[in-house]
Amino acid sequence: MTETAEVPKTLDAALEVLNAHAEPEKADGMAAYHKVERPYLGVANPVLNDLAQDWRRALTLDERLQLASALWQSNIHEARVVAAKLLTQARIKPSDAEAWWLICSWVPEFDAWAIADHVCMAGQRRVMADLSRLDEIAAWTTHEHLWTKRAALVITLGLTRLNHPDAAQQAARERVLGWAADYLSDERWFIQKAVAWWLRDLSKHDPERARAFLAEHGEKMRNFARKEAGKYLK
Repeated sequence: MTETAEVPKTLDAALEVLNAHAEPEKADGMAAYHKVERPYLGVANPVLNDLAQDWRRALTLDERLQLASALWQSNIHEARVVAAKLLTQARIKPSDAEAWWLICSWVPEFDAWAIADHVCMAGQRRVMADLSRLDEIAAWTTHEHLWTKRAALVITLGLTRLNHPDAAQQAARERVLGWAADYLSDERWFIQKAVAWWLRDLSKHDPERARAFLAEHGEKMRNFARKEAGKYLK
């Protein structure tokens, strides 16, 4: 449990906590690493994890949604990461509709992999909670925005991790594999990497399906992506 005087409910209070954990000497290195111009505080990810966990437990759903929205709008790297982590939860009651809407509203603003991945981790729970959301995600697969297109695969990674999918989950998995096959005409590194990531994770739970995809489509993949996809296949 992190030591905070109280759980923040406003943006100013949350930023005060984040700044208390900031390591300015690390901020420049983070900015150079992520290669996106925005404020960086230099707060380590384990600290962000602990803070988000504490806040998620203590705040009501409405409070979390409001705080997450404000943190995201601040455009501070660590604030956006915490915003995503506030919504990373398997079950959100009584309804996760507003959380899903907020996650989707952030997707067009993705500009780098790190924040995008944190948001997609929150989104993965919401997709697995309601597979009909694939209908909305399908529109992302033809989007001109690189990070939106990539997000369609990253946010559906939960489908790769099922050892015994039911009929609906299997159909959803096949639908995303169809998207992955279509993506192979796009040679951009991050798109090819996303396909490889999906297949690599799938290979841990359904190696035969991963092998079948590579047998059918592997020649269309860039060499690094094909190698990554088959990393765990004997």
